[in-house]
Amino acid sequence: MDRRREDAALLAVARATVGISTRAADQLGQVSVVQLRALTVLRELGPASLVQLAEGVGVTASTTSRLVDRLVAGGFAERRPSPESRRQIELRLTPEGEATLDRYDELRLGVLRAALERVPDDHREAVADALAEFAEAARALPETVSAGS
Repeated sequence: MDRRREDAALLAVARATVGISTRAADQLGQVSVVQLRALTVLRELGPASLVQLAEGVGVTASTTSRLVDRLVAGGFAERRPSPESRRQIELRLTPEGEATLDRYDELRLGVLRAALERVPDDHREAVADALAEFAEAARALPETVSAGS
């Protein structure tokens, strides 16, 4: 596959994935894609500090603080005193936050499964394997890789 075709395929996958995620967030109606990203990072981290969540989302602590305010007000996350230091807070998902992420995943999976079903039977397993390999490679990238790299 030549470079232009490879780049076009990568951009098409990125656009499709963002579109699927955005439509799923719209169907939920109560949280934005950015808030869902923060909830997803919080789920991955478990109890986390504001700084840890900010690093995971890739924004400043002040931006994350405002984001957490909205998540707490919506009942999706909660703040607790940190067991390690009274001066720190610990952020956690609430059961409502967990349920919202589960619903978000189901909405996205429905569309992704439908798309995979459109792949010819004799290619479906190879496509799923390639996607899993690609996702693992993407997760292994250092966080310092920029868009221009």
